[in-house]
Amino acid sequence: MSPPPAGPAAERAELFRVHVEPELEVLLRVAGTLTGSWAEAEDLTQETLIRAWRALDRFDGAHPRAWLLTILRHTNVNMHRRRRPDPVEDTAILPGARPAFGALTEPSPEEQIVLQILPDDLERAVDSLDPKFRTVLVLVDVNGLTYAEVAGLLDVPLGTVMSRLSRARQRVRAHLRAHARPEGSLR
Repeated sequence: MSPPPAGPAAERAELFRVHVEPELEVLLRVAGTLTGSWAEAEDLTQETLIRAWRALDRFDGAHPRAWLLTILRHTNVNMHRRRRPDPVEDTAILPGARPAFGALTEPSPEEQIVLQILPDDLERAVDSLDPKFRTVLVLVDVNGLTYAEVAGLLDVPLGTVMSRLSRARQRVRAHLRAHARPEGSLR
């Protein structure tokens, strides 16, 4: 008995298995870095996967990670366009309202791990960075993305990624030196 003929759906499923599934973990980590929320990262990743599934017939098979990260970036931008908040004159009428800037958010899974592993001094040094530098540092040094992948994801030139990463690392080192404890001192 011969196997059933492979149709377009079977071919699409095979392309998805080969090109998309190996990148799921990276997509989720990067989505978490972009959104700062585990729930939003899952939503963003799911929407990215749906869009990738629909576009598989147009994908040439080269550089699946870059292709998926581009879809992720565009999806993130589109999702934020839809969620523009309605202005409220008096926030006191909203139960549990918090300010838009500096609002507390639940740490992402990556941040939870970093909080458990990294010393407090390093954590403070990374947290002290401007968001544009911190994002590049986390994407490259924590998530392991290449400079080109980060450039595509953030829609900035490769040189900008390299410059921001260099400055971020330099600022972390300077912060650690400035806040170093004398050897043998206890925390």
